[in-house]
Amino acid sequence: MRIAILDDYQNVALGLADWDCLDADVHVFTEHIADQDELVRRLAGFDVVVAMRERTPFGEQLLSRLADLRLLVTTGQRNASIDVEAARRHGVVVCGTGYVAHPTVELTWALILAASRNLHTELRAMREGGWQTTLGTSLRGRTLGVLGLGRLGAQVARVGQAFGMRTIAWSHNLTQERAAEHDVTAVSKEELLASADVLTVHLVLSKRTRGLLGAAELAAMKPTALLVNTSRAPIVDTGALVHALRHGVIGAAALDVYDVEPLPSDHPLRSLPNAVLTPHIGFVTRDTYEVFYRDAVADIAAFSRGEPVRVLES
Repeated sequence: MRIAILDDYQNVALGLADWDCLDADVHVFTEHIADQDELVRRLAGFDVVVAMRERTPFGEQLLSRLADLRLLVTTGQRNASIDVEAARRHGVVVCGTGYVAHPTVELTWALILAASRNLHTELRAMREGGWQTTLGTSLRGRTLGVLGLGRLGAQVARVGQAFGMRTIAWSHNLTQERAAEHDVTAVSKEELLASADVLTVHLVLSKRTRGLLGAAELAAMKPTALLVNTSRAPIVDTGALVHALRHGVIGAAALDVYDVEPLPSDHPLRSLPNAVLTPHIGFVTRDTYEVFYRDAVADIAAFSRGEPVRVLES
């Protein structure tokens, strides 16, 4: 059996799980392969592919060209970049792994604090021999708007409350009762946009959330507001966001997710002084990766026995 581990940027996969127990030929790809023809060439002969989150999409066209593929393991419990139905048509079983949520919550707050206190500017000044140059914003008494009060959003709200922030939330199906369970006030989308000093996105990407925050929604926010997205980039219209940041429609953005990843070196977001950017590292911790790769090994072992586990149905 030949196993390909994709997009292991840090080259850590082999050290975080017992791959030897599989008695297989395991090959790690540390660089991202964006070109489909090159990806097909590199994956020829592999029975199993382990995909890291949504870094490499597996759609109908790619799956139809991977004649040797029998098992596709995605880290995490869902992957919008994998066409599970197409995989099934081509005889490929798709399995998932466990997931650890708290690292993304922690990074969300790292971004909020970094943007509020202008750490990206001050850290650079210190490295260049300078001293303080900016005026930060405190969080106590400010309003934290949570777009999506699910598992992650609720944890983010709890931290905001510890900072003394007023916490409000909106999503399509959020009720006052559900929000009250987390000491959060459910509001309309209009009130969320108008009231939030910090607006943080924690929604699943779907047809109705794609482009949910566009030019009109950004214009409805406070001109001093901070928009944080550690969820999925297409929930926010990137072009509208770049315009809003350039023209002071909102105060700042702190982002960990992008429409194209890795983010192109000449992307306009990289040059905006009021954008705090991290390279999609919300889930990139040792704790998370140990779960990912340990479960991936277990998935492959179970598949080899003819007893696949954690099979994704859609």
